[in-house]
Amino acid sequence: MSTGGPRGELTRLLREGGALAAEWVEVFEAVPRGAFLPDVIWPYDMGSGASRVVDRRVDGDAWERAAYADVPVTTQWDDGAHEGPGPGHVPTSSASMPSVVAGMLRDLDVRPGMRVLEVGTGTGWNAGLLAARLGGSGGVVTVEVDEAVAVRARAALVRAGLRAEVVCGDGRDGWAAGAPYDRLIATAGVRALPAAWLEQTRPGGVVLAPWGTHYGNGDALVRLTVRGDGTASGPFLRPVEFMKLRAQRLDWGRFRAHVGPYPGDADTSETAVSLTELGEGRRRMGGTAFVLGLLVPDCAHVLNTAGAGATLWFFDMRPGSRAWASAEFRPGATRALVRQSGTRRLWDEVTRALSWWQAQGTPPVSRFGLTADATGARQVWLDDDAHPVPAPGA
Repeated sequence: MSTGGPRGELTRLLREGGALAAEWVEVFEAVPRGAFLPDVIWPYDMGSGASRVVDRRVDGDAWERAAYADVPVTTQWDDGAHEGPGPGHVPTSSASMPSVVAGMLRDLDVRPGMRVLEVGTGTGWNAGLLAARLGGSGGVVTVEVDEAVAVRARAALVRAGLRAEVVCGDGRDGWAAGAPYDRLIATAGVRALPAAWLEQTRPGGVVLAPWGTHYGNGDALVRLTVRGDGTASGPFLRPVEFMKLRAQRLDWGRFRAHVGPYPGDADTSETAVSLTELGEGRRRMGGTAFVLGLLVPDCAHVLNTAGAGATLWFFDMRPGSRAWASAEFRPGATRALVRQSGTRRLWDEVTRALSWWQAQGTPPVSRFGLTADATGARQVWLDDDAHPVPAPGA
C-alpha cells in the first residue's frame, strides 16, 4: 500500500533517512499517525523551540501537515489541567517524533509471536504499530498512568481495528498479569530503572528505554538484555529526550532549603572552565551534560541566566544533604567565581568528571553502557562492563 501527500512524504523521508527499517515500512503505511491524534494538537517547532496550536476543525490542511511532520506533537498540557487553545506550562503527553518512533521500533527487534509491554501509551500510535507488526496476535500490553489519555488511546486502537490491551496504571509497576515479556519498551524517560521491568522480562529479553540522570533533562536510549541472574546490561544507543515517568519527575522545590542566606559560609574559588566546556549553551541533547550526569550521580544542576551573565547551580540529591555549589560567569570576566557549601564538593566532582572525560578523548554517549539489577543498583561503564567509570570522588 502506498500513500501520497504529507503522510506518504513522511514515510519516504523516514526510509531515506534510515530510521524506518524495511520490515516496518508496510506497518507505517497501514497505521497512520493522524488516526491517533486529536483535533487540537500542539506541534513543536524545531527552529524556534516553541509549540503552536493547530485545530483540524479550523484548518484541516495545516493539521494534516503537522500530523505527518517529523516533529513531536503535544496532545496534553499540565496533566490535563490546561484550558484554552494556547500552549500550557508543561507538556505531559505527546506523540513522539516519527523518526524517533521508527528508530526505537527498529532497535527493539520485535518479531511475530513475541509478547511486548509498552510503558507510556500516549496517543496509542506506538502500540498500534506494534500490534500491526505482531499480526493481531494480542501480544501487546500498553500501560498509561493518565486515565483520560488511556481512554482516548483505547478508542483510537479500536477504531483502527488493532488489538492491544490498554491498562491504566503506573508504568513503574509494569503489568505482571501479562508477564513474562520478550520485549519492554518505554516511551517515557526514567531516572531509576524499575525493578518490575527486569522481573517481568524473560531472560534474553530486551528492555529499551530513555534513561538519564537528574543532572539534566536529556536522556539516552539504552538497550538492556536481561540475564538469568536478574541483572540487565547493554549500551546507550543515542541521545533522546522524553517526558519523564510521572513518579520520577524532579521536584525542584526540594532544594529550597539547600541555600540559606546567600552565600553564607560557602568556600570561594575561581575557575577557567567555561560554560561551553560544560555543555551549556549548546543543544540540550549534546553529550557533555549527559556524560557528566553519568559520572556525578545524585546531583541536579540548572543554569540561570540574568542579562549577559549566567550562574550554574548544583544540588546534592542524597537524603539529608544540603550540599550545593554555584559557578557565576560574569560578562567580560575570564574566570568564573565558584562557591561550594556542605561536605560534598559538587563543583570539584563535576570538574574532575569533565577532566576524566576529556582525558578519554571525549567519547560519545554511544560508547557508554549500563548494568542494573532489581535492587536499584547500577554501574555505568565505558566500552564494556569490564571498564566501569570512576567514582565521583576518584
